[in-house]
Amino acid sequence: MAEAVKKKKKRGMPTSFTILIGCLIFVAICTWIVAAFTPDVTGATLAQVMRAPFDGFKNAIDVCLFVIVLGGFLAMVNKTGALDAGIATLVRKLGDRDTLLIPVLMLAFGICGSTYGMMEETIPFYILLASVTFAMGFDSMVGALVVLLGAGLGTLGSTVNPFAVGAAVDSLRGVGIEVNQAIIIGLGAVLWIVTTAISIFFVMSYAKKVKADKGSTILSMQELQNAEEAHGAAAAEVNKDVKLTGRQKGVLVIFAFTFVVMILGFIPIGDLNADVAGFFDAGSAYETVETEITSDDLAAAYDDSNGSVTTMDGTVEGVSESEVQTSQGWSAIVTGLPIGQWYFDEASTWFFIMAIVIGIVGGLSEKEIVNTFIDGCSTMISTALVIAVARAISVLMAETGLDVFVLNAAANALRGVSAVVFAPASYALYFVLSFLIPSSSGMATVSMPIMGPLADNLGFSPDIMIMIYVAAHGVVAMITPTNGVIVSGLELAHTSYTTFLKLTLKFFIALTLVTAAVLTVLMLVL
Repeated sequence: MAEAVKKKKKRGMPTSFTILIGCLIFVAICTWIVAAFTPDVTGATLAQVMRAPFDGFKNAIDVCLFVIVLGGFLAMVNKTGALDAGIATLVRKLGDRDTLLIPVLMLAFGICGSTYGMMEETIPFYILLASVTFAMGFDSMVGALVVLLGAGLGTLGSTVNPFAVGAAVDSLRGVGIEVNQAIIIGLGAVLWIVTTAISIFFVMSYAKKVKADKGSTILSMQELQNAEEAHGAAAAEVNKDVKLTGRQKGVLVIFAFTFVVMILGFIPIGDLNADVAGFFDAGSAYETVETEITSDDLAAAYDDSNGSVTTMDGTVEGVSESEVQTSQGWSAIVTGLPIGQWYFDEASTWFFIMAIVIGIVGGLSEKEIVNTFIDGCSTMISTALVIAVARAISVLMAETGLDVFVLNAAANALRGVSAVVFAPASYALYFVLSFLIPSSSGMATVSMPIMGPLADNLGFSPDIMIMIYVAAHGVVAMITPTNGVIVSGLELAHTSYTTFLKLTLKFFIALTLVTAAVLTVLMLVL
């Protein structure tokens, strides 16, 4: 009789959801500990912790819907067969020069990151680049690295990024501190160029190693299987003599046009060039409307926002003037806002419309269009939930006051120290805070009115203080699980967060040390 042998079940890497829920519980425990010593922090209640993922979903609903609609859009493109055939054609034309695509795309993403903070907008590209790099004979991790490091190091070296540099400058001006934006732009450009050059070498080295030996991939067997299921069709087309049909060429043109318009839509053109912004808003018209205001109106408005009941003594009369749009500019006809003023609601509308257009051009029937779009949306539900849980952590931090407490405590500890201590300690502070506050503009708004005057009072450059915040936040934005874009983007590329860290951890440690050291030297010199 053969002896039954029980095989020990191998434990796999924790999922994104497990990691995020663990982070949420850790934050809750921290609030309870800190609340025992200070009234500035409120210990998270069980209800707050349990409700946090749903509050996070509500807070990030625009991003979540964008991801879901994106799934429908990509499914429509895939249904036509145009994307697989287009990728195959691209790979065959590149031939042995395929690795050159890596630096070109990383530089392109970097420019977008440095100028307008492209990060959440990169979500659609994870699927696309994972498929392209897989078809080239690399793995899907290469595609994810191109997007993540390209855009991420751009934000680390922000020059005119309104969500990071712009928000920080405005926050300092609000407390009476003027900065030299020429210095900021110069420092940002240097940081971006140097770090991007290093990252291009890193990604190309890994890509060449994987192509030479498929066994050297960092991906697990399950991840490789998932990648094969998702991107194998495009890779198989490379070895076939596939020619694009007229319909498929039309789909690819519309596909490219859709992404170009999306990128332009997110760029804050009005902050960069008023004339260009005026072009996209041409045809819009506004008129001034006067509205009489009484004491009852004021009381009602106050009560609506605060849930109170207000009684006014005496009579108040006044006139409120507001600008009312009477006609839309030509680029606002479809989404309601002109190009350059878009956010995720407008992008979702755009992708939805173009999905239908692609279905029609691709020759799909009405039933095929509807079913394909719905099926594609369903594949993105898990990704949308990952974003929601990630956002839940920052929501809980804000509700309990833990984020502001950590900032104030650290700022008080830095008073009176030398530049040699102040610069790396400030970098470390922003490094920690960025895990708690993933939003760059939110971080600038909360921290700069505290850290900027502190640096100025100690005789240090507020310009360098801004770059310390930008660089530290930029590094963390590429590795923190509280950034839903990173975790969801990796999932879309069919690789896990833990696998990504396994490959890049040493790289990010070196990146952190180098940028901190450079900024410390600059703090001593400037």
